[in-house]
Amino acid sequence: MLTKRDLLRSAAVIAAGAAIARPGLLMAQSHPGIIETKDIAEEGFIYGLPLVMNYAVMQEFAVDRNSGQFKASFNEINNMHNVATPDDTAVITPNSDTPYSFLWLDLRAEPMVVSVPTVDTDRYYSVQLVDGNTYNYGYIGTRATGSELGDYLVVSPDWKGEKPAGIKKVFRSTTPFSLALIRTQLFNPDDMPNVEKIQAGYKAQPLSAFLKQPAPAAAPKIDFLPATTAGIKKNFFQYLDAALQFVPETPKDSAIRAKLASIGIGPGKTFDFKELSLEHKAEILVAMKQGDDKVDKWLASGNKNINGWNVGSFFGDEAFYNGDWLMRAGAAKGGLLGNDAIEAMYPYTRTDANGAPLDGSKHNYTITFAPRQLPPVNAFWSVTMYDGKSQLLVKNPIKRYLINSPMLPAMNKNEDGSLTLYIQKDSPGADKEANWLPAPDDKIYLVLRLYWPKTEAPSILPAGEGTWQPPGIKVA
Repeated sequence: MLTKRDLLRSAAVIAAGAAIARPGLLMAQSHPGIIETKDIAEEGFIYGLPLVMNYAVMQEFAVDRNSGQFKASFNEINNMHNVATPDDTAVITPNSDTPYSFLWLDLRAEPMVVSVPTVDTDRYYSVQLVDGNTYNYGYIGTRATGSELGDYLVVSPDWKGEKPAGIKKVFRSTTPFSLALIRTQLFNPDDMPNVEKIQAGYKAQPLSAFLKQPAPAAAPKIDFLPATTAGIKKNFFQYLDAALQFVPETPKDSAIRAKLASIGIGPGKTFDFKELSLEHKAEILVAMKQGDDKVDKWLASGNKNINGWNVGSFFGDEAFYNGDWLMRAGAAKGGLLGNDAIEAMYPYTRTDANGAPLDGSKHNYTITFAPRQLPPVNAFWSVTMYDGKSQLLVKNPIKRYLINSPMLPAMNKNEDGSLTLYIQKDSPGADKEANWLPAPDDKIYLVLRLYWPKTEAPSILPAGEGTWQPPGIKVA
């Protein structure tokens, strides 16, 4: 999961009292009345939340070089040569397993060819393709396409060509701008040079360059609306106007798009909050608060509690969501850019097996995986420790932020073959330190990641109903 803290929180802040956005024509009698406007605004907030969040991340990562989050311009790859540490504070619940590579794609002028190198079969990697609707519309990588080198074509929604020779597969985005989010497994800190060699093999080029043909005319330059957290708080629907310029209408969303247009929200439109009557202002604010509450309620109930762990899956393609805008909003707010369940599962917890809050200042804890009951994966698994308040990695004397399956050979198993992890702020002793996951002297938040989970029993899939269940955390 890749989730900028302020963006995740923006919806709640907006609902608390944001001054919203723009329809000067709203007062005309031909437009919906106050109550209908409120209902449309609530539905529009739920529909638009993922689009606005994605737009803001794209603007910060690929457009605004001064954002502090800038990675690379469109159609250029940015390789991160490190995994997250406690010094990385821009992203909550950061993944410390796989260094990222970012490739934001502009598909307007022509398709882009994404090329991957040969990767050893024992090393997991994936290229997750996510579009402006926050749909995961395709995967390249160990699970999806294998470990061999290959060239893949990513096209815009309106591309009419045929698959060129030498291209293994064509992926069609539902929007002209898209993200290829690349994860490459890191075995241990000394393994980083090997990861960097693999990252150097990731390539992106226009189709014309791949075919050695003249390039088409460049797409028009866009003056993107600068995305700031403060701007989103004050002008949510203005940002939705901006985002919708790059999200073509489809049969799935034509109904809600028509409703939004009826109150002056859509591509090229502006929604002016200050021009509304006091009654309209009040109703719009209530609408956003109610919409945000619905998203939170869905997110809280969308998981299944298994031994204190929250287990669920909210991410997929257009068919997966099938027009369920509340589910899509809950997924985005819970963890923008998350993987499909078949690619990765993310059980998480703040409580022990009895439902009591995890607190490193009060207790030591253990997790014991029974014999032959380690997380069932085709790639690898990890348990990552976060501070329960900030959801950031925890500083500790041995600089260990997670325990993962590549560490198993150095860990100690119990006599019966089970594996016990020690979760506490102080060392459990030299004989147990190989199994120690250092905890904060405060509230604890844990995430168990299963990359490429097995589908045959025992399995965590289907999410929340699988034959394998994560063991509960117990007070030592």
